[in-house]
Amino acid sequence: MSVIKVAIADDHKIFRKGVILSLRPYTNIKFVLEAENGDELIAAIPTAEPDVILMDLRMPLKDGIEATKIISKQYPNIHVIVLTMYEDERFVSHLMENGANGYLLKSADPSEIRKAIIEVMAKGYYLNNFVNRVLLKKSHTRTRTAPSLTNEIVLSDKEREVIRLLCMEFTATEIAQKMEISPRTVEAIKDRLMERFGAKNTAGLVFFAVKNNLID
Repeated sequence: MSVIKVAIADDHKIFRKGVILSLRPYTNIKFVLEAENGDELIAAIPTAEPDVILMDLRMPLKDGIEATKIISKQYPNIHVIVLTMYEDERFVSHLMENGANGYLLKSADPSEIRKAIIEVMAKGYYLNNFVNRVLLKKSHTRTRTAPSLTNEIVLSDKEREVIRLLCMEFTATEIAQKMEISPRTVEAIKDRLMERFGAKNTAGLVFFAVKNNLID
């Protein structure tokens, strides 16, 4: 497995150092950047070129919410994993819909942080039990209205199957094999759906699909 370059943005130096130290045994993870706030992080990205960012939310100057939105637009290939103390469903929804690829609490074990880093690189997102509970709750509490030509979401069989397999955590290559189409076709379908639903990345598309009951 190739080395994954990771950045961490958190205004508490002791916490940053603790995370870095806890992940040191995993030789496929290399920290290339530490930042105390969103401005410092964004300014250093061109030089450090991280693959994954562990992002705190409450930081001075520019917080993690704004930094995540900016990075998702300017650097769509960088994966952002929120690492925060805020166990709040509103933050989960907002961040996952605006560019985050995963959401972890600071109480997470180093093994889960490592798993999240590896999965966002492989699949584009990481959904743990906490995020899944939020998704499930939203899917059950969503206001249901009668179908109409203006609000009904219509998907082709191929689009629905791609979304279903994405939600089952298959990669684009694995989906292509299962559907007997090319990986490029899978990516094209995924990109078209992301643009249609306003999703910033694969995580946002999965979040939208579950929240709006697009899969059985």
